[in-house]
Amino acid sequence: MDKEFIPSSAMVIVAHPDDIEFGCAGTCAKWAKHGAKVVYVLVTSGNSGTHDTSHTRETIAEVREREQRAAAEICGVHEVEFLRYNDGEVMPTLELRKDLVRVIRKHKPEVVIAMDPTRMYSGKEYINHPDHRAVAIATMDAIAPVAAMPLMYPELGPAHKVREVWIQWVDDPDTWVDISDTLELKVRALLQHKSQVGEEMAQRIRDWALQEGKGLAPAEAFKVIFLEKRGEPSSDSKAPESKEEAMAQAS
Repeated sequence: MDKEFIPSSAMVIVAHPDDIEFGCAGTCAKWAKHGAKVVYVLVTSGNSGTHDTSHTRETIAEVREREQRAAAEICGVHEVEFLRYNDGEVMPTLELRKDLVRVIRKHKPEVVIAMDPTRMYSGKEYINHPDHRAVAIATMDAIAPVAAMPLMYPELGPAHKVREVWIQWVDDPDTWVDISDTLELKVRALLQHKSQVGEEMAQRIRDWALQEGKGLAPAEAFKVIFLEKRGEPSSDSKAPESKEEAMAQAS
């Protein structure tokens, strides 16, 4: 498990309130606890996420934004940005890509935790939400190479190259974070989403974390893409070392 790595700053980009708590909140809490600046970016406010017809899109969005902010505070995350796209209608458009470039350049994260752009379904019981797929694609497109290219959208601020992308909810992880010390923060954070989950989810989250850790310790699992080597200065001004780097920089 990756017990030692703590980034100086991280950004999590997801589709809906509660996506972080189901996914990577334990890791976020751990990083924040050790001094990392963590920012949450929610593309929607979950304004379709209820079967309660007494709500309007506006009222459920208010509820879910409030729940998300409360969940973030429990994990030591004090900056939450909502882009307020309509829940259930997200597409990987140039507009969304630009909005994500804007927040990446604004906060300049070392690491971005993203959703999986390749995940269409899992097992025989789950089809991935289209918003998850759309946000994942837009996130990858914003990170590489657009946010790092100074001639692309200069009005959005100075270019910034993300060093690592951590993809959550993957079927083939290569990195596990031990969340033994922050599992209960993750549980408490998820339970703030009272419009979405009940108390019965607490034990389920604990069980899932143990499954991710292969029974050794509660964990969260990721696939990590290294856009920069750890411990080395930014390569923005260096010649590419591989064909893949050259292709990424080509325009």
